[in-house]
Amino acid sequence: MSSVIFHIDVNSAYLSWTATEKLKNGAAQDLREIPSIIGGDQKSRHGVVLAKSVPAKKYGIRTGEPVANAFRKCPNLVMELPDHKMYRQKSAMLMEYLRSFTTKIEQVSVDECYMDFTEIASQYASPVSAAFQIKDSIREKFGFTVNIGISSNKLLAKMASDFEKPDKVHTLFPEEVPLKMWPLPIGELFMAGRSSVEALKKLEIDTIGELANADLGLIELHLKSHGKMLWEFANGIDHSEVQPEQSEAKGVGNSTTLSEDAATVEEAMKVFHKLAKSVGARLRKAGQRAGMVSMEIKYYDFRTASHQKQLLKPTNEDQVLYETACQLFKEIWSGEPVRLLGIRTAKLSAESEPEQMTLFDMELPQPPDEKHQRLNAAMEAIRKRYGNDAVKKASLMKKTDGKNDGKKKKNER
Repeated sequence: MSSVIFHIDVNSAYLSWTATEKLKNGAAQDLREIPSIIGGDQKSRHGVVLAKSVPAKKYGIRTGEPVANAFRKCPNLVMELPDHKMYRQKSAMLMEYLRSFTTKIEQVSVDECYMDFTEIASQYASPVSAAFQIKDSIREKFGFTVNIGISSNKLLAKMASDFEKPDKVHTLFPEEVPLKMWPLPIGELFMAGRSSVEALKKLEIDTIGELANADLGLIELHLKSHGKMLWEFANGIDHSEVQPEQSEAKGVGNSTTLSEDAATVEEAMKVFHKLAKSVGARLRKAGQRAGMVSMEIKYYDFRTASHQKQLLKPTNEDQVLYETACQLFKEIWSGEPVRLLGIRTAKLSAESEPEQMTLFDMELPQPPDEKHQRLNAAMEAIRKRYGNDAVKKASLMKKTDGKNDGKKKKNER
C-alpha cells in the first residue's frame, strides 16, 4: 500500500491564535478580518512581522519584513505583540487532538506537523474525506483554521498545504506534479531560498518544471549539494520518513537564536562548536551516547529546515557532534542569513554498553584517543569552574594583524 502523508499547517498561526483568544475574552473585532499583524518589539532586532491577516496581505505586507515598513504600507494597520506562552498552549492542544487520530505525528514547528495516515487510511472513505473531517473539526473545536496537504511523501504534502489558503485541503500526488507543481515559480519550491532562486534564474530557470527537467550536473555545478536536493524536490523525490515526536523526546539537544544573523559558513561553525560542547556535556552527564544527530536552521524570514544523519557508532564526543552538524549544515544551507541554529541527538544508548566496530569506522569522525580524552575532561572541568569561555580553541579566536601586534609590543617596551 502506498504511503499517505498529511501536512497540517495552521493558517497564520500567531495571528489566528491571538484573534481566537481575544474573541474568547469578549473582543468585538476579529483580527483576521481587518488589516492586522503580529509584530515584535520595534526597538529590538525582533521588530519584524511574524504573522499577517489576509486583508494585510493585500497591502503587500510580508512576513519577516520590518514592522515600520508594514505601517508605511498600511497606516491604519492594527498590531498585536506576540504571546509565545499562549502559542505553545494552543499548539499543545492541537497536537493532543491530532494524536487522537494517530500517534504517528512529527511536529516540525509550533504550528505545523506531518501525520503518517497510512495505517488508518482504510478506516475512512478516502484520505481527502478524512482530511476534511480533521480540518472542519479543528475549526469547530478550536476556532482557528488549518490547511492540509496530502501526498505519498512529506515534501509533496508540504507543497500541497501551501496551495490556496485558508481552510483548504489539497492533494499533490506524484502523478499530479507536472500539472499542479511544475508551472509554479521556482521561488515557491520548498527550500528554494532567495540566493538559490537568483542563481537558478541566471541559468534561465524560472519555474519548478524547468528545474525538474534541467541537467542535474549543471545544477550541482552551480549550487552543489543544495542544488541536487532542489532538483530532487522539483521532481517530487523525497525519501524522508515521518519521525514521531516520542523518539525525539528521548534525545538531547540545544539551539540558540543569534543576536545577529549568521551569513557565512564560518559564523555558523562557531555557533555549532558551542552547541556541540553543550550537547556533548549533557550526554556525558547523563551517561548516554547518541546514534543520531540532527541539525536545525531557522532563516531570517522564519523558514525552517532540518537535516539528520544516522551515525555508525554512537557518540557523546563534542568534536564528532560538531563535525557532523557542520557537515549537515553545508549539505542543505541555502546561503541565506540564519537566525537560529540547533543540534539535537536521538537514538540514545547507555555509555556503558559495549561498542561494536564496523568496517566503516574510518569514514566517521573519529573519537579522540585516551590522551585527548583526558585533555577534554580537563578542559570541561575548567569550564565548569570558570565558565564556558575560559578555554577556547585557537582556530575559533579572532585573527589579529601581526604587524599591529608587533607595534603594540614595541610601544609597551
